[in-house]
Amino acid sequence: MKKLILLLAAPAILTMVSCGGSKKDDATVSIPGMTEVNLQINGNQLSIMVPDSTKGKMELIEQSWGATEIKVGKDFQISISEGEGDIALTKSDIAGNDVNKFKRYVKEEANFLFWESEITGPEFHFYTIVKPGTVSYIVEDIKGEIFDEKAAQTMIDAAKSLKAKEAAKPNS
Repeated sequence: MKKLILLLAAPAILTMVSCGGSKKDDATVSIPGMTEVNLQINGNQLSIMVPDSTKGKMELIEQSWGATEIKVGKDFQISISEGEGDIALTKSDIAGNDVNKFKRYVKEEANFLFWESEITGPEFHFYTIVKPGTVSYIVEDIKGEIFDEKAAQTMIDAAKSLKAKEAAKPNS
């Protein structure tokens, strides 16, 4: 009898647990080993997931040309800037780079490029256009460092987590 009650109660309990509980903000995405960072670009409130402090000290650098760079250790270095982006131009730049020779696209989509290139050894880069809300942003790795495929994938996961946040409402 106890087994029958447990068998019938288990689906009900699982349903209540999965449907109920506290409502999380849509901007919060849980990625193991990462933490949410809030930032502002051209007055727009955003959040993004970046590696937590176990990977290194986080640096948030606002560049004079409008980009915001986020660095955590040597394996996580991204640049976020407001703009529509241009995949075709970026592909042309990749193909025309005589120093950092293009090897292959790991993944290629309408608003996303992930490629392997090489100077003295393999390195991976990405460029994506993300539109969290009404404004488009270009998110890419910071050029100059050499990233392996795993590091580039971590930065891509972060770029995909970019969310618009509502500005805090003043108290009336």
